[in-house]
Amino acid sequence: MAGRGGVVARVATLVAAAGGLVLLATALLTSFSVARRWATSQPVQGDFELVSLGSGLSVLAFLAYGTLKRANILVDSFTTWLPRRPAQVIDAFWMLVWAAVAVVLAERLLVGARETLRTGTTTMVLGLPTWWAVGFGACGFALTAVAALLWVVRLAQGKE
Repeated sequence: MAGRGGVVARVATLVAAAGGLVLLATALLTSFSVARRWATSQPVQGDFELVSLGSGLSVLAFLAYGTLKRANILVDSFTTWLPRRPAQVIDAFWMLVWAAVAVVLAERLLVGARETLRTGTTTMVLGLPTWWAVGFGACGFALTAVAALLWVVRLAQGKE
């Protein structure tokens, strides 16, 4: 589905690519910090905070793209023997469940982002505000919910 174009597919692809860049930057930071610790006995200050933020944001950036590609974990051992149409209906149901879960998580993260902004929550070492990361997480789950709903429609229409 991501290869078929459409606004959601393009946005999900761009978000996943950005997540890949963040994950690469996180890996480079980790490598640099380890090398610096080895050479000078001093790591990069706050490296664990940046790695935590970067890793979490990367995972959330990949969810919508993975959903569009249906590359998430699928358990179909009980439906492989079914004819195509009943299997599609079952898949549509579980994709709808995934969309609902993603909507709930997006809403809860949005509430969390507002709360961390209101309270001025920051990381311990660097003092970085955390509301923006929680907000990006909410956006990641919202995009994932939209991607899942697109599959619900396609599967319900018998398109796969």
